[in-house]
Amino acid sequence: MGKGGEKGEEAGECQPQVRSYTWEEIQKHNLRTDRWLVIERKVYNVTQWAYRHPGGQRVIGHCAGEDATDAFQAFHINPTLVQKFLKPLLIGELAPGEPSQDRDKNSRLVEDFRALRKTAEDMNLFRASPLFFSLYLAHIIAMEALAWLMVSYFGTGWITTFILAFILATSQAQAGWLQHDFGHLSVFKKSSWNHIVHKFVIGHLKGASANWWNHRHFQHHAKPNIFKKDPDVNMLHIFVLGETQPVEYGKKKLKYLPYNHQHEYFFLSEYLHCAPPFSLCLPTSAHPRVFPNPNHLNHDQAQVLGEARLKYWKNKQLPKSRLPNSSGFLESHWFVWVTQMNHIPMEIDCEKHKDWLSSQLAATCNIEQSFFNDWFTGHLNFQIEHHLFPTMPRHNFWKIKPLVKSLCAKYGVQYEEKSLGKAFVDIVG
Repeated sequence: MGKGGEKGEEAGECQPQVRSYTWEEIQKHNLRTDRWLVIERKVYNVTQWAYRHPGGQRVIGHCAGEDATDAFQAFHINPTLVQKFLKPLLIGELAPGEPSQDRDKNSRLVEDFRALRKTAEDMNLFRASPLFFSLYLAHIIAMEALAWLMVSYFGTGWITTFILAFILATSQAQAGWLQHDFGHLSVFKKSSWNHIVHKFVIGHLKGASANWWNHRHFQHHAKPNIFKKDPDVNMLHIFVLGETQPVEYGKKKLKYLPYNHQHEYFFLSEYLHCAPPFSLCLPTSAHPRVFPNPNHLNHDQAQVLGEARLKYWKNKQLPKSRLPNSSGFLESHWFVWVTQMNHIPMEIDCEKHKDWLSSQLAATCNIEQSFFNDWFTGHLNFQIEHHLFPTMPRHNFWKIKPLVKSLCAKYGVQYEEKSLGKAFVDIVG
C-alpha cells in the first residue's frame, strides 16, 4: 500500500492540472481561427481538428463557443470511439460553479431530453431492422429493373415513356429517401458499412456525390433554418425566406432576382434543382462554397458510377422520348415538396442559441402518419423525431413520438403536426 501510494502520488504530481473555464471565456472562442466547444462539461479546442473532421469543418464550427453535447450525441453512433479523437483536444473543463448549459438555457428541459434519449436507447430504438431496409432496397431495384426491361421489350413509344416516367420518378424518389438513411448512419452498427452502401445508393442509383450530401446535410441538422449556418436556407441568389430576411435585404436593396415574383418562379426552380446538368450549377444545389474539398467531386467513385448509368440511357436514345426530362420533372417536384414542407413554413431566422429540443422543434413540423404518407415521404413525415434523433432508424419513429410529444407538452414547446394537403398549401402560402 505504501509503495503503491507513493507511486500514485508521484504519478499524480506529473499529471498536468486541469484548467477550469467559464462560459464567458468559452463563448469568445467561436471564430474560424479559434474554435472551442463543450461536450459533457469538458472543453475542447477543435481549431485544427475541424479541417480533418469527417463531417466537414463547417458543421463543427457552427457549434463553436457552445455546449455541443446534444449535437455530438445526435450525429455519432459510437461516441466511445469518437472520444479517442477528442482526448488529444481536451484543454480543460467547466468551472465547478458554471452550469452545464450555456446562455441561460433551461437545464431541466435539457436534462429531461437527455433522459429521453437514454430511454430510447434502453428501448433499442436505435437498432435497425435488416428486413425493413432489405425490402426497401429491393423494391427500388425492382422498379429500376422493370424500367430497363420495358425499354428493351417495348422500345420508347409515347405510352411506354409515360409509364416509365412514373416508374423511374418513383424509384428515384425512394432511392433518395434510402440514401438519406445510410447517410445518417441509421442502418448498420458500423459507420464504414453505412458509408459504403450510402455511396452505392446516392452514387449509382442517384448519380450524386456522397461527400457533397454529407457536408451540406449535417449542417442543416446542426442548425436547421438558421441563416448563414443552414445551407438549405442560404439561397439569396434565388429566394429570400422567413419573416426577417426579406425585410433585411429589402432595406439593403440586395437583389439577384425579382424576389417579388419568387412565388411564381419557385415551381420552375424546383425542377432545375434536381434535373441534371442544371443541378450542378445552381447555388441552391451545389455551389462550390459548400464543398469541404472541391476535389471530392472528381474522386467520388460513386458519382462516376451514376454518370455511367446516365450514359447508358443516352445510348438507348431515351432523350428522343423525353423520358429523362419527364421522370426528372416528376421526381424533382416530389423531392422538393416533401423535403421543404417540414421546414419552409416554420421559423427561419438568425442564430438564437436555443437548446437542442427547442431549436429543432422551431424549425420542423410533422405530417400525419399513414401507410401512404410514410412511404411517400420516406418517413420524413416524422421530421421532428428524425431531427431530434438523426441516427434512429426511421421505422422506429412512431414508437418514440408519444414520448417526444409528452416532453414538449411538459415544457410548452410547440409540437406541430398537419395533414399532407395542408403542408402543401402552406408551402404555396
